[in-house]
Amino acid sequence: MEIAQLGEFGLIDRLTKDITPRNESTKYGVGDDCAVLHYPDTEVLVTTDMLMEGVHFDLTYIDLKHLGYKSAMVNISDIFAMNGTPRQLTISLALSKRFTVEDIETFYAGLRLACEKWNVDIVGGDTTSSFTGMAISITCIGEARREDIVYRNGAKNTDLICVSGDLGAAYMGLQLLEREKSVYYGQLNDLQKKIAIAKKDGDQQQISNLKSQISNLSQPDFSGKEYLLQRQLQTEARGDIIEKLRLAGIRPTAMMDISDGLSSELMHICKQSHCGCRIFEKNIPIDYQTAVMAEEMDMNVTTCALNGGEDYELLFTVPIGDLEKVQELDDVHLIGHITEEKFGHILVTRDDQEFELKAQGWNPLK
Repeated sequence: MEIAQLGEFGLIDRLTKDITPRNESTKYGVGDDCAVLHYPDTEVLVTTDMLMEGVHFDLTYIDLKHLGYKSAMVNISDIFAMNGTPRQLTISLALSKRFTVEDIETFYAGLRLACEKWNVDIVGGDTTSSFTGMAISITCIGEARREDIVYRNGAKNTDLICVSGDLGAAYMGLQLLEREKSVYYGQLNDLQKKIAIAKKDGDQQQISNLKSQISNLSQPDFSGKEYLLQRQLQTEARGDIIEKLRLAGIRPTAMMDISDGLSSELMHICKQSHCGCRIFEKNIPIDYQTAVMAEEMDMNVTTCALNGGEDYELLFTVPIGDLEKVQELDDVHLIGHITEEKFGHILVTRDDQEFELKAQGWNPLK
């Protein structure tokens, strides 16, 4: 069904007709000029992200359900990075005519799956037309007690630097997908050129054979690389780590999620906290599939882990007195410590050489 058949409000009604609020702070959701939210005793956290087709995602290799899921998760992750609890979400879409109603329902299925996982209410948004594909703008609203909010500017000298999960896998997943896309379209373009030549020669049998080859182009074999694809296509916000920290009685002094790469995010914390840092290459958590893929593509795996981005793991600092508590947490890794600003930002390699750490992560405007 073409979206024009339903119109803007018909599409919104179809996508949101059975959405029921789950949070007490959601007084009124979709259906009026504004959502109505009520937060009497807590601070309100608000974050927003815009995702553009061709810049942030490629529909050649991410389906719309995974895209909806990922779009919600990257915003929910920002609320967790402030040590908050996500509560509501608004979603705005700009769509070209190539998208059908069913396409957007598939996108919303992924979006709603992510929201249901973290008990987040969809409370509004907007839709409009686009001449350049798909654009997604999501705002997530959360809450936290004033004393619980963790900013980027709280790191202190001797604090421990920790990360959750492992790093670099999402980036290697992207490299894998881009490589296979290049191979596929390279084969397709070659066959299309041969078809053009066969048409000039009037060779109908050759044309038929070439079209058959196009239909039977081999699909990439991703066996043994499933984790890399999952990390790129099915982003997960680490609310589970926030819960573990709370249960262990650990309040980070500074925290943010790793969207643009560990090096860039750590430099943000150091800049805003007016401090230096010292991290150790041997302590950076890297999955086996990430290391194998980096070797296969002749890339330095540490560089990928430092600068790849899209991991959406949590980077945080804690007082040195919490060392034993941190060591007991599953899926949390101690990678270094905070220093005085004058000592700079240092990466200590596996052979004990020291290099100045540089922010070389994703920069969408560069």
